[in-house]
Formats: sequence, structure tokens, C-alpha cells
Amino acid sequence: MVEAILIDLFSLPTNSQNNIQGLLHNTLEAIEKCSSICAPCVYVMCCQRQGTKRNGEQEFLLPSLRGFQSLKRKLEVVCAQTTAAALYTIKQRLDEKNLSIIKVILPTLRKDLMKVYIDHLFTAVYQFEFEDLQVVSDCENLQIPEHQHEGQMPPSQDVALIQSEIQMHLESLPSLKGELTILRSSLIPGDIFLHGFTTRTGGISYIPTLSSCNLFCSSKRRDPQVVVKENLRRLANAVGFNPEAFHRVKVDHANAVCIMGKREPDNYDGIVTNQKGVTLAAPGADCIPVLFADPVRRACGAAHSGWKGTLLGVSMATVNAMVSEYGCNVKDILVVLGPSVGPCCYKLPHESAKEFHRIDPKCVRLFDSASPYIDIRRATRILLERGGILPKNIQDDSITDQHLNITFCTACHPDKFYSHFRDGTNFGTQIGFISIKD
Repeated sequence: MVEAILIDLFSLPTNSQNNIQGLLHNTLEAIEKCSSICAPCVYVMCCQRQGTKRNGEQEFLLPSLRGFQSLKRKLEVVCAQTTAAALYTIKQRLDEKNLSIIKVILPTLRKDLMKVYIDHLFTAVYQFEFEDLQVVSDCENLQIPEHQHEGQMPPSQDVALIQSEIQMHLESLPSLKGELTILRSSLIPGDIFLHGFTTRTGGISYIPTLSSCNLFCSSKRRDPQVVVKENLRRLANAVGFNPEAFHRVKVDHANAVCIMGKREPDNYDGIVTNQKGVTLAAPGADCIPVLFADPVRRACGAAHSGWKGTLLGVSMATVNAMVSEYGCNVKDILVVLGPSVGPCCYKLPHESAKEFHRIDPKCVRLFDSASPYIDIRRATRILLERGGILPKNIQDDSITDQHLNITFCTACHPDKFYSHFRDGTNFGTQIGFISIKD
């Protein structure tokens, strides 16, 4: 069943107030009639003209809103100067209530344009159906149809204008949870490399488990690509890299490595380059974002190392790619492990723990239990050292001076980091990034 209804009056001219009031009254009457037991949330979206008071545009709708008692507590009028602003506000309301099935009632000519806005501002978590504003006469209209016939896409210039409108609105939003905070390693020379590990502050993502500088989106989460892109733009501006030359690994929890400038694999958890001004990144929300830097050959890399990737040796695979592609000496390569779930919190089933026990018994705590605690950081260090990386060239949580520690446990610090282990399916993601300065 429909959980929320959006009535789009945004494009209707205020000089036809009587007609709008009539349409709205009839629409609400049909909604109330069909939803007497469990009323959905109803949002009326209308345009706030420039120069008018914030509530001025909705005053003429008040006569239409009176009398609908079952909808009274779940009915809200949202006025804004752009469709993007109004729709994004409504998305926030939906997310506050964890609503996902939405019926949009709107003028026929607005349908294809509205679909473009929705495609950009929402993800596959949400389900939408569309109804013409004039056709709201029976209860069947409040059921999700089995098939939704798509109209033709609007002209490309209209799509570009919508994209620009959305971008401008997102850029105007204030940062949440304070300013951007970047963790940097003292091991990587700052005169050659630009690098860092992000925390969760300084972005615009508002859902609690994604707030605020979430840097990854997927069809299973509520943060759309446009919001992640805005978070990345703010990061790039603050740090000083080009977001158009930004390359993130395509996570597969394996050990494939992409060589920048060569054919890109479908999926890979490591990436390397010797090109200046190209920023490489690896995500982490418990898995380890690992950065690699060779100041002698001026090459760098990034890898995403979860427990599967750790066992498969993704970190050494990234090192080996730097050696084979750029002539790096393994003894010159510096490796930094970013924020990730620590051995204090991370558990795996006993069968998986056996693999870490084979690497080193110290990688497993309470080995005889059904779900032992695992130290994927220690396992990563051991595999790197076995591959020829010098112990002094690896920075992780074993660092003596804790004031220089950047390998925090993501699960233990909800104010600083995202954690899949802690937050569940709709979790945010931080990244480790590195580039060679021009």
C-alpha cells in the first residue's frame, strides 16, 4: 500500500486559485475516502514566488485543507522557489518516517519532468507511481500498479536544466556535523603526495546513519548519487584535488588491481597510477582503506581490504602492480592503513577465523568460540612484511605515538566514522584518497 502521497501543484498558476482549490479538495476527499483506516502521509508541493512571505503562497490553499480530519496530522504543505528544493524537503520528511512507497498526483504535462527529478534525488529504495491530478475518483488509484508505462524523456536541455537546478540547491545547503575533518599520515611526504582519510563530518547527507559526509551510494541506500557528488565536491574544494579526475575502486572484495591508463576491469579492489593530478580512492566503513606511496618512483595506489580481500592479499597485489608497472622498489613503498573496524569489535564465524589463525594466531582472539574476534589490520601488516614491505614503512594502529594514530576503530567512534558493523544496511562510507602533486 501507498505510504505517502505527493500532490504536485508547483506548476499551476496562482491566478487560477479557484480551480486549484477545487482540484486539491477533490484529491484530498478521494484520499480520505480510500484511506479511512490507515491514512498515508500527504505532502502538497507548491511554488513560493520570489518576494513573497514564506507562507504566503499556501494561504489560498487553506480553504481546501480544512475539514479533512483523518489527514490533518499527516498533511503538510511544502513551498519552495524551485521544484528541486521542494522535492528534497519532502524527501527529508519521507526519510524521517522511513517511508518508501510514494504516489505522485500531478498535472499530466509535469509527469516526465518529475521523473527526471526523482531519478536524481531518489534511489531504488523508493517506489513511485504516478496519477493525473484530475483522476482521483476511486480507491483503486491508491494501489501500486503492476506495470508503470514510461513516457518519453524530456529534451536534453530540460534534463540539463533540472540537473543544474538540483546541483545549485545542494550547493546552497549548510554542512552538517561541523566542518570537514581529514586525517593525514606523517609517513607520506606532503611535498610529493596529496592524501588523507575522510571522517563523517562536513557533508550534507542528513539520514542519521549516513550523516554527513557520506561518499558512496548504492541502490540499497537512501543517499542518491547527487548528494554523494556534492559531498565529494566539498571535499575536493577543501583538500585541493580535481573531482573530475577522481577514481574510486569498484569494490568486489577480491584482489584485482586496476592500472590507470590501461583497460579497466569490471571490478577491482586496488588501483595504482604514476600520473600527476589523478586522485585514487578506496572506501571503508569497517573494511580498511589502504594507501600506498613511493616517493622515489613517484607512484601511488589505494586498496579496499575487507576480510575477504585481506585473505586474498589485495594489499600485496597493489604493491606488486606498482613494482611491475612503474619499476618501484618494494623497500621504498610506504603503506598506511586508514580507519577500520578493530580487533576490539570485529567478529567472524569460526570457519573464516581459521584462515586468519593460519596467518598468525595473534590475529584471532577467543579462537575456540563460535565467532572469534579478528584483527584484519595485523593480518594485513604480516602479509605486507612477508611480501617485502619494511616494517617501518607501514603505519597502522601499532604506532607508538598514539597522537599520530589514524587507524581508529570505526565501530568504536560513531561521532567520527561510519560503520556497517555498527549501523546496519543503510550505512555511510568514508574514503582514503591519494594523488601525486603537479
